[in-house]
Amino acid sequence: MGTGSKVLSVILRLSELCSSVIVVALLSRFFYLLHLAQDGSVEGRLIYTQVISCLEIIFSIVLIPPATYSFYAWPIDAIFFICSIVAFGLLANFNSSCSSYWYRNYWGYYWGRFWTVAPRVTITFDTIDHAGCGAWRAILAFLFIGAMAWLLSAILVSLALKHFGPWSY
Repeated sequence: MGTGSKVLSVILRLSELCSSVIVVALLSRFFYLLHLAQDGSVEGRLIYTQVISCLEIIFSIVLIPPATYSFYAWPIDAIFFICSIVAFGLLANFNSSCSSYWYRNYWGYYWGRFWTVAPRVTITFDTIDHAGCGAWRAILAFLFIGAMAWLLSAILVSLALKHFGPWSY
């Protein structure tokens, strides 16, 4: 492999790692708030996203060194791209903005700790306002950024192997 492809591979792996860590951190904060509210109703889509992001953290750390095994792992890159896009689609399907019913009655309600103020049925959009909207948008943005990094990594590695051959170390 050329030096440029090795450097770009490490940069892409680091961006995959950073994106996944941000998604895990924000979702973990939400799960913590949900635990404090003593509400056991966790959305399966959020759990799926958390699991995929945790796996991405593990694999991006393992694949950061530009060794031979990391360049043969391009199918893993493609699989994580698909999983990340699925997670992004599942979460983006929840709401089109921070004013939807789901946001007001689930994400914003728990993120803003409104369970301590009043029951969910009495909370209005004016009460919730935009509590946690930035965090929600950050999750969607970093899921997409991470997915694109996985895709670019898969393309880079497959092209580098095709151009330089498998035994060019």
